[in-house]
Amino acid sequence: MIPGTGTAVNVAAVLLGAVLGKLLGNRLPERTRDLVTDGLGLVTLLIAATSAMAVLDPDLSDVVGTSAPLLIVLGSVLIGGIVGSLLRLESRVEGLGAFLQRRLSRGADSVERQRFIEGFVVASLIFCTGPLTILGSLNDGLGNGADQLYLKAALDGFAAIAFAASFGWGVAASALTVVVVQGGLTVAGVLLGDVLPSAHLAAITATGGLLLVGVALRLLKIREIAVADLLPALLVAPALVAIVAAAR
Repeated sequence: MIPGTGTAVNVAAVLLGAVLGKLLGNRLPERTRDLVTDGLGLVTLLIAATSAMAVLDPDLSDVVGTSAPLLIVLGSVLIGGIVGSLLRLESRVEGLGAFLQRRLSRGADSVERQRFIEGFVVASLIFCTGPLTILGSLNDGLGNGADQLYLKAALDGFAAIAFAASFGWGVAASALTVVVVQGGLTVAGVLLGDVLPSAHLAAITATGGLLLVGVALRLLKIREIAVADLLPALLVAPALVAIVAAAR
């Protein structure tokens, strides 16, 4: 299996789903599209909850102790949020969405532009913050097969249909984010030569689940959380696990 095949299939699924969703969305009333978005928000909340439960993973507790996992997730979110805020990641992601919108949808009004940006940001976060993104991409790079990314491609394809029905072509543009994030992780897998220890992966999964809660709150229009600013938490989490484990 050639490394990167899983990401290529994932990108194709997102693009195909976005095209189908856009064609379907034009035939649905706005109320129905809003309901679809609310449904996606609820499903995202369910996925987030199951991922966040990794904070109870026994492998993580064995390495850092029973009282540390929650503190590690808390520290990851706080430190990652500070770093992301200083780097203005949310603004940069939105800026990239606006740039792509200007290139791909010339002449669109401000409402259409905002829908494009929102679709790009939300879809990018959902497609790239889950545990399958990390573990699947690393395993693909290590030559262990791309089965996990094939599963993710199927899930993302169906999600892209629903998202594009509500947000339009911004969802298709999120394929660029998938290429960059999953492609980078696949290259990291090739260079690392081994998967992350299970404790480190559990910390990343739990932290990623918490970030997905923020995405769900955005979809449900409860609160506009700058989730992109929190993305560095996914890098901070395994570092904190290593520090706590070394200090024991």
